[in-house]
Amino acid sequence: MSFDRKRPFYGYWVVLAAFLCNVITFGCGFYAFSLFVTPLGRDLGWGRGDVMAGFTVFFLATGLFAPQVGRIVDRHGARVVMALGAVVAAAGFVVLSSVTVLWQFYLGYAIVGLGMAGTGQIPTSAVVSNWFQKRRGTAVGFMASGIGVGGIALSPLLGTWLLPHLGWSHSYLVLGALCALVIAPLAIFVIRTTPSEKGLVAFGAENVAAAFGHRKEQPVDGVSLKVATGTVAFWLIVATYLLSHFAQVGAVQNQVPFLEDAGFSMAVSAGALGAVGLCSAFGKFGFGWLCDRIQAKYALAIGLSLQLGSIVVLMSIGPGSPAAMAWLYAVMIGLGLGSWLPTMSMLTSGYFGLANYGAIFGAFTIPYAVGSALGPLAAGRLYDSSGSYAGVFVLFLVFFAVSIVSILVCRRPAGR
Repeated sequence: MSFDRKRPFYGYWVVLAAFLCNVITFGCGFYAFSLFVTPLGRDLGWGRGDVMAGFTVFFLATGLFAPQVGRIVDRHGARVVMALGAVVAAAGFVVLSSVTVLWQFYLGYAIVGLGMAGTGQIPTSAVVSNWFQKRRGTAVGFMASGIGVGGIALSPLLGTWLLPHLGWSHSYLVLGALCALVIAPLAIFVIRTTPSEKGLVAFGAENVAAAFGHRKEQPVDGVSLKVATGTVAFWLIVATYLLSHFAQVGAVQNQVPFLEDAGFSMAVSAGALGAVGLCSAFGKFGFGWLCDRIQAKYALAIGLSLQLGSIVVLMSIGPGSPAAMAWLYAVMIGLGLGSWLPTMSMLTSGYFGLANYGAIFGAFTIPYAVGSALGPLAAGRLYDSSGSYAGVFVLFLVFFAVSIVSILVCRRPAGR
């Protein structure tokens, strides 16, 4: 094994590459979607609920393939998975660029969701967790902050330049090009799933490797997915992410049309979405750092409490409200958003180990994806039927409150 510290530890390059992959994955997928709602509805005559159903398809596709992606990463590594995922996502955006009817729109987002299951949080958190034994939370937090940076970079670019000047069709082509030309090369040339692929050991594991005579890296422990699903902790975590992401993503994906209904311009609405991304980036790094110092469940409870408070602020916004209210909401929900990926990663590795990290993390991605898929759809449908988001926001408050309780009562499984 090599312990040369004259050169930067290669794990730092892996973290940076994973960070950039998340910038593109979530910037083009999660954050970009809401900016297309109004243009698509206007040009193609679709209702808000019809368009939001595309987001449901996107996340359901991601969740459906998440366990399979996790298992493949555990067995064969992340490089090929991420490169192929980038190409598939790009193909989905090509389909979206030429849609004329709803089924084509849903097909396009199903393809994008399939591709991004292979480029997002499952492979990136797996490889970063493998490369760091010490400071794992901080490393995961930095990697995860790429999600928020994706919102910072893509939302203003789409809202103020691409969509107004190129239209939604060519904007989709730009997103596809970003996936193919950024993620695939990073996966092939930089990403390495484990330190052993470079003749190294995880950061903080040098003493263990020395004890093995520098012949092999630290043994990886952990339980199987079947054992994990037999614990109460697993199902409490499932409930937490299902409910919280229903509310979280439901709010974020409807905030632009809600703010526009309240009288704010597209520039302000898109800027607020960018602020969510900015604060999410800081939040993810901060919550990753926090997970190295307190239990991940307490860090998650703090993040969920911030999001609950943001919904209270959003409910107070109406015609004539100052722009400061929109920014206050964006800051609170953005910081709170920062908690989900670092804590999900640390709960997975801390409660169930790394041996089957991809499969277990992939299993947690299912409720995360289902909640993320249903929240925007429910909000859009309820808005179409009532003409108001008031009832939706009350539902979000209840779901956040229940998710806070469920994670606080969660306990590390016996024997771990």
